Parts: sequence; C-alpha cells; structure tokens
Amino acid sequence: MRLMSQNNRIFTTRLQKGGALFEDMRRIVSLWSDEIAQDKPIAKIARSLSKSTVSRVKDTYIRAFRPRFIEGSPPNAWRYAKVLEEQKADIQVLRPFYYWITARAEAPLYEFVTEIVFPKSRAINHKIRVEEAAYWLTLRVREQGKSWSPTVTRKVAQGVLAALRDFGILEGTIKKHVSTIGLPPPAFALIAFLLHDMGASGRSLVQHPDWRIFLLGDIGVEHLFLECHQHGWLKYDSAGDLKRVDFPNISFLEYAHAVLG
Repeated sequence: MRLMSQNNRIFTTRLQKGGALFEDMRRIVSLWSDEIAQDKPIAKIARSLSKSTVSRVKDTYIRAFRPRFIEGSPPNAWRYAKVLEEQKADIQVLRPFYYWITARAEAPLYEFVTEIVFPKSRAINHKIRVEEAAYWLTLRVREQGKSWSPTVTRKVAQGVLAALRDFGILEGTIKKHVSTIGLPPPAFALIAFLLHDMGASGRSLVQHPDWRIFLLGDIGVEHLFLECHQHGWLKYDSAGDLKRVDFPNISFLEYAHAVLG
C-alpha cells in the first residue's frame, strides 16, 4: 500500500549527499528569516556550518534545507521548527519533529519506512540491510520510468538508512535494526496540530498515514491521543469508527507554548 500523503512522490537522489543532517538543519532553521530568504543566503549559512567548502554549503542548502523546510509540506516548515528552537524544546521533541518534516519531503525515506520498516517492526526479524533497501529502491525507481546506476542506488539506500538511524527509527552503525524508541506525547501533539491545520480531522487524523513513519499502528495512535487528551492539549472522543479530535483555536506558537510549558 502506498501511503505517502503529499502530492510530490517523485524519487530523487538527494539523500545520497547526506541523510538526516539534523544538526545542520537546526543551525539553518535557527538563523533563517524572511529577510535572509530574500537575500543571498549561502554566505550566512556558511558562517554557521562547519563545511569545508562553499560547494558543500550550497549542497546542504539546495539538496536538504530548501526542499524540506521551504518547499516541502507543510510549506515554510522552518517557521514551525524555529518556534520549537526558540522555546528550547527538548531534543526528544525536536528530533521526531524534524524527522516528520524531512520524511514528507523525501519520498524514498517516507515510503521505505511505511512499506518496509513498518511491517518489519511487527515481525520477528527486525534487521534492515542496505542491500534490501537498494533492491527496493531499484524496483520503485523503475516504476517511475527511471534508471539509477548501482552506485547511486546504493548511496541513496545508505542515505535513507543513515537518516533513519540519526532520527532514531533504526539502531546500529553497520548492522541496523528497528528501534523500540517511541514518539513522545508532546511531539505527537505538535505534529497532530499541524496535520489538523493542514486539513486532517476526526478519523482521517487518527488514521493519517504519517503516523506510520513513527511505526505507530492504530492502537498506538489512539493511546497517544488519549494521553494528550489527559494532558489537556486536545480533546479526543472515540465511539467505534467515529473519532473526534478538537484543538484549541490558537496559533502554533501559542500551542507549542501550551504543550512545552
């Protein structure tokens, strides 16, 4: 089943140049503004990143930050991430939030998790091999009428697995396996708020495909909604197939303050 929720499901090779780039993305988010976006941002980014060349800085901006945090879904996601940075959110909240933004912008990452890693998380064998990811990529790229070289395919596969490791979905340096780390309720609430703001409500929010990138099944999602309800961050009611989720009518900034304290 193909679960990717955004319109752009085209597979690109962007991840071969770097996986999560979590700390780099955090630094750029922290300095980003509308003013910088209107100017030439590379020089300012270069001062905040420990990259050896201007070319690497450009790669980080063009192949990672721009598609994820400016042109991704939600658009201009840097604004939301910056709210969390400025409120000194815990790393356990920031990491899954950045992962959600990244996965929605990178089709190979999103779909590998939902199609391969999610089922593995429910199986006895939790191991994920780069050869398995490369084979899956070959098939998926072929479906889109493309052809990547074996070298490029392997590099993208390695980038996907490295990103999943850095975001805590997988564990292990050489031999990787599915992690047992769950999604913290504050991160869940913040993502649910934005999904609701993007049009998901009720049952469509509870059963949203994005929850699978966190390896959450229906029971796990409902448990988190109930936990968030108990914290007073949202109101959740369930009666069979009928689901209702209500959020306070406030901005993301105000909601983040309420959730993070």
